[in-house]
Amino acid sequence: MADAAATASLWAGVVAIGVYHGLNPAMGWPLAVANGLGEKRDAAVFATWLPLGAGHLLAMAIVLVPFAMLTWLLQWSREIRIGAGALVLLFGVSRLFLRRHPRWFARIRPTQLALWSFLMATAHGAPLMLLPILMGLCEAPVATATAAPSNAFSHEAMMGLMRSSVGTAVTVSLLHTMVMVGAGLGVAWIVYRYLGLRALRAAWFDLDVIWALALIASGSALIVMALSSTH
Repeated sequence: MADAAATASLWAGVVAIGVYHGLNPAMGWPLAVANGLGEKRDAAVFATWLPLGAGHLLAMAIVLVPFAMLTWLLQWSREIRIGAGALVLLFGVSRLFLRRHPRWFARIRPTQLALWSFLMATAHGAPLMLLPILMGLCEAPVATATAAPSNAFSHEAMMGLMRSSVGTAVTVSLLHTMVMVGAGLGVAWIVYRYLGLRALRAAWFDLDVIWALALIASGSALIVMALSSTH
C-alpha cells in the first residue's frame, strides 16, 4: 500500500509539473494568444499548440529516455541518481545567475514554433525537473531485479528492466506534455477570448527565480533520495 501511495504521488508530481509548465508564459501560451489575435480566429489558438507540444515532448524525451536506459546499471543506480541530482541542482544554480535569453527566442515565425518550444524547454531545464520523479518511478523495477542477485544481471532481466524503464520515461514525457498543453491551452484561451491584448502584454512576468529554485529543490531531493536508499 505504501509503495502504491508513493508511486501515485510521483505520477501526481508529473501532472503538477505539467500544469506549472503549461501556465508558465516561457513555455509558449502567449504565442498561442498572439497567433489567435493575429489571425482573428479561434482555431489559430488551438493550432499553435500542436508544434508547441511536439517541441516540448521532444525536449522531455531526449533527456528522460537516456537516463531511464541507464537504470540497467543496477550496481551504479545510486551513483546515477546522485549524478542526475547534481546536474539538476547545478543547472538551477546557473539559472539564478545566467538569466538572459538569446534574442532569437523573441522573433518566432509560425514554422519555427516546434523548434522554439524544444529550445525553450531545454534552455530552461524543463526536462530536468522531471528527473527526480523518473528516477523514483524506476526504483521499483530496480528493487525487484536486485532482490534476486543470481538472475539480476541476466540478459533477459536487463532487457526487461530497460524496456520497463524506457517505457516509463516515454509515459512520463507523454503525460507531462499532455497536461502542459492542456494547462497552457486553457490559459491561452481565457486570455484570447476574455482578457485580450492588454493581458498578453502584461503576461510575460519573470518566473526565472522560481524556476531556478524549483530546479535546485528537485536536484537536492534526488540526491537525498539516492543517499538514503539502500545500495
